[in-house]
Amino acid sequence: MKNPFFALFLFLIALNSYSQKVNYNVTSIPDSLKQNANAVVRLDQMDITIASQRSMIIKKQRIVTVLNEKGLGDIDAYEHYDKTTSINSIEAIVYDVAGNEIKKIKRKDFRDQSAVSGSTLFSDSRVVYLNYTPISYPFTIAYTCETETSNTAFIPRWYFVGGYNASIEKCILNVTFPSDLGFKKKEFQFTGFNIKKTEETATKLSYVASNILAQKGEDLSPSPSDLFPKIIMGLEKFHLEGVDGTATTWEAFGKWYGDKILTGTTTLSEETKSKMKALVGNEKDPIKKAKIIYDYVQKKSRYVNIAIGIGGWKPMLASDVDRLGYGDCKALSNYTKALLQAVDVPSYNTILYGDSYKSNIQSDFVSMQGNHMILAIPNGDNYTFLECTSQDDPFGYQGTFTDDRDVLIVKPEGGEIVRTKIYEDKGNIQKDKGIYTIDENGNFSGSISITSEGSKYNEKYRIETYQPTEKEAHYKEYWDNINNLKLGKITFSNDKENVRFTEDVQFSAINYASISANKMIFAIDAFNQNTGNIKRIRNRKNPFQIQRGFLDSDEIEVNLPAGFTIEFLPGNYELKGKFGEYKTEIIKKENNKLVYKRSMFLNKGKYSNKEYDEFRLFMEQISKNDNAKIILIKS
Repeated sequence: MKNPFFALFLFLIALNSYSQKVNYNVTSIPDSLKQNANAVVRLDQMDITIASQRSMIIKKQRIVTVLNEKGLGDIDAYEHYDKTTSINSIEAIVYDVAGNEIKKIKRKDFRDQSAVSGSTLFSDSRVVYLNYTPISYPFTIAYTCETETSNTAFIPRWYFVGGYNASIEKCILNVTFPSDLGFKKKEFQFTGFNIKKTEETATKLSYVASNILAQKGEDLSPSPSDLFPKIIMGLEKFHLEGVDGTATTWEAFGKWYGDKILTGTTTLSEETKSKMKALVGNEKDPIKKAKIIYDYVQKKSRYVNIAIGIGGWKPMLASDVDRLGYGDCKALSNYTKALLQAVDVPSYNTILYGDSYKSNIQSDFVSMQGNHMILAIPNGDNYTFLECTSQDDPFGYQGTFTDDRDVLIVKPEGGEIVRTKIYEDKGNIQKDKGIYTIDENGNFSGSISITSEGSKYNEKYRIETYQPTEKEAHYKEYWDNINNLKLGKITFSNDKENVRFTEDVQFSAINYASISANKMIFAIDAFNQNTGNIKRIRNRKNPFQIQRGFLDSDEIEVNLPAGFTIEFLPGNYELKGKFGEYKTEIIKKENNKLVYKRSMFLNKGKYSNKEYDEFRLFMEQISKNDNAKIILIKS
C-alpha cells in the first residue's frame, strides 16, 4: 500500500464496485419483482472496510422504489453516531416514476436529533434520519452514506432480505479486512435464494444476490430473521469502548469483558453502601437480600431507552445512576449489581437478545452479540434473573421479553452460555371461575374471577395501570362475543410473591340471548370463546411457530331463566392431537342450573408449512365448539 499507483488502482476498483448502475425508471422493474411488493430494492450494497483492529469504515448505497405508502419503511435511510462513530457523508436523491431527479437531500436536510430523550449523560448519542413525504407513488430514493468507527466489536449483520413484501433486484456485500484479526462469519438460511459468494480470500469476502421475489407475511410465521438469508460476522481481535479485545472462546471473551469494560463501573459512595446494609438489616439469605435491593431499585430509578448501537457496551457509572436515578438496561443492571455487592450478594451481568420473539445468542459463534442486559444471581444450581429496567416486574420474573433463550453470563472467571427460565406450557395458566344468569328476556348478568400465571401473567398484570376508558376498551375487546356489554365493579389482585394476577369483573348485557317465538338461543361459553379464526392460506410457503403454549381452565355456573326448559344442550366434547388437547363438559344441576367446564391446552413448537392446514382445522373445531348454542323453550 506504500505504492501510490497501486493504492489509486485499488481505490478505483472499490469505487467502481460501489457505484452500481441503476435504471431509475419504474417501468424497468420486472413484473415478477412487483408482485406482492410494497417496495422494490433496486440495489442494496454495503462495503465494509476493516482497516485495523481500531478502524472500520462502512459505505452504504441503497436504492429503493417505493410502490405505495406501506413501502416507506423499506427506505431505511438513517444512521446513528456518537463519540466513537462519525458520519463522514450522507445524501439522498429522489426520482419520479420516469426516473427523473426531483430532489436532492443533503446532510443539512436530514433530521439530526438525540437518540435518547431525558438524559444529559448520553447527549452525544444521536441519530440522523431522512424524513421525506412523497408527492405521489411510485417514486425512487437513492441513499448513500459513509460512517467510520473505532468499535470493531460489532460488524453489522447483513440481511439479504429485510422483511416481507419487499423484493430485491440486486444485493451486494463486500468486506475487506487484515488477515491477522481472525475474521469469521456464519451464514443462515441461504437455501432457496439466489445468492452467490463471489470472493472469499484471507482478506476479502463478497456476496451478490439478485432477483429475490417479495414474500407475503403469513400468519404465525417465524421472525423474518429466522426465515430469510443473513450473515453474522466478527473478529477474534477487535476494539470496543477504547479497549482492544479478543473473542476466541466464550470464557476468554467474558473474562475480557468483565476485566476491561466492566471493571471500575460499580463504585458507590460509602453513604450508599451503608444505606443498603441498613436496608437488609440482619437478613442472611442472599435471595431475600436481593429482593429487598431489587425493590429499592424499582422505586428509586427509571429506565431511559438507548437505541441499539448507541451507548456502547460500557455501562455508565453506578455512582451516576445512584445520583441521577436513571439509566439504560446496562446502567441499571450494573447499578443493581453494585448495590448487591454492598450487601455481599454476588451477581453477574448477562447479555442477551431481548424481544417477545425468542432469539438466542449464537453459542457456536464467539462475538459481541445481544441488544439487552439483565442480571443473574446464583441460586443453588440455577440462576435468578432480574429485569432491572422494570419498575413493576415481580422479583425474578422474566416474562416474555427474556425467557427461554441462550444468554451470555459474564462471571469473574469468564463467560458462560446458559438458558434463561423456561415457562412450561402447562405453567402458562389462565383459570376462569364465574357465574352468570340469563333472565326471561335474554338479558345477561354475572361475574368472573380470572387468575393468570406464567407467561399469561405477563399478558395481564399491566391492566391494573390502565385508565378507566382503557380498561373498558380492553374488556369490550376481550369479550367481543358479548354484545351490549356493560361493565360493573372491577378489582385486581397482583400477587407478586407467587407471580399471580387476578381480575374480578362484574358485568351485564341486554339481549345476550336471541328470542324467537317461544325459544331462546345463546352460546353457553360466554367468557372464553376462541373466536380468532386461523386464516386459510393456500400454498403456504413458510413453516409456522407457536412460541408459547398455555393451559386455560374454566368452570362457569349458568343460571337459566325461570319458565324455560332445555330443548337442546351441546354434548360433551373432546379433541386431542399433536397441537394440544381440548375438552368441554356440561353438568346439569337442580333448580335450572348448569355447570360448564372447559379446558384447552396448546403445545409450543415449530411446525412445517404442510402441517398448517391440520392446525387450522384443529383450531376451527375448538372455535366451533366454543360457539355451541343451547336452546331453551318456554314451558
